[in-house]
Amino acid sequence: MTHIWVRAEQRPNEERTPLTPAGAADLLATGMQVTVEQSDQRAIAIDDYRAAGCSIAPMHSWPDAPTDAIILGLKELPEDGTPLPHRHIMFGHAFKGQHSGKALLRRFAAGGGTLYDLEYLVDVKGRRIAAFGYWAGYAGAAITLKAWAAQQAGGLCPPVTTYGGKDALLADLARDIANLRTPTAIIIGALGRVGAGAADLCTNMGLSPTLWDMEQTAGGGPFPEILTHDMFLNCIFARPGTPVFVPQSALSQPRTLTAIGDVACDPDSDYNPVPLYDAATTWAAPARRVHDAPIMDIMAIDNLPSLLPVEASHDFAGQLLPSLRDLPHLGAGVWGRAQATFSAAMNAL
Repeated sequence: MTHIWVRAEQRPNEERTPLTPAGAADLLATGMQVTVEQSDQRAIAIDDYRAAGCSIAPMHSWPDAPTDAIILGLKELPEDGTPLPHRHIMFGHAFKGQHSGKALLRRFAAGGGTLYDLEYLVDVKGRRIAAFGYWAGYAGAAITLKAWAAQQAGGLCPPVTTYGGKDALLADLARDIANLRTPTAIIIGALGRVGAGAADLCTNMGLSPTLWDMEQTAGGGPFPEILTHDMFLNCIFARPGTPVFVPQSALSQPRTLTAIGDVACDPDSDYNPVPLYDAATTWAAPARRVHDAPIMDIMAIDNLPSLLPVEASHDFAGQLLPSLRDLPHLGAGVWGRAQATFSAAMNAL
């Protein structure tokens, strides 16, 4: 019997889940076993999973789960160096040249486990089958707009926290930009899910963003047009050959640009198209000032959809559920392709 073990996230401010109670009930009906850990921060109550028929386990007990259980989570595991014997479904951030990812892969090598990276669950055409992209773009544009508004008052973006829904987020932003001029914004990656979310947030707040995608960036840069906008939202999936959109040299150039939202947030990647910073920003300090004259602030929170955890969870879990139904066939389809990606990364260690 296939056993899915939904772990409690251990990262602060991570309230999302990849499986809702309705989805768990669906899997239980197919004959799977579903265990859900208690959590002190998950946006969906544990009683809803209990009512759906799930087994309930103590928080953070997944290391002691049966070795045949498939551990389902979202964000990173504690970096304690312990071997990983289980099969894990999560965002590993280990296949794009991230230096910290090598340490994670070595833990899988030591324990004999497998990483099925959520970012690399793809269909036969190579398209991701589930992504938080829309809500990452939506929240990323919102926090970048907050950072720009804070600049107008001479400060940095204040701490952010979870919103009960997008209406609460929009109301908060409306207060931030009241009586300010309407900023200009440019989005690169506008045709993707991340870009669509960023564009919708901008439109909801009365902005008319410039929308760029592969056609506008095919020449490889430089891109002086980016510097003529107040805000730049990077919404592309970094990969080998991705051009640099804002180089270090731009910081000291005359420019209108003062706020960058690096929604893709790959500071640890060799392919980072915004190589102006070396670490993600946080909820406590959402924007980092990387230049003073003229000002440049970068927003690069790497779990942006968590700002809207209920909407993001239901959206993502709905996309993922059809593939979870296929977990009894791990060697084929989506799961077989993900395992091949993992094996290639392990061979390259």
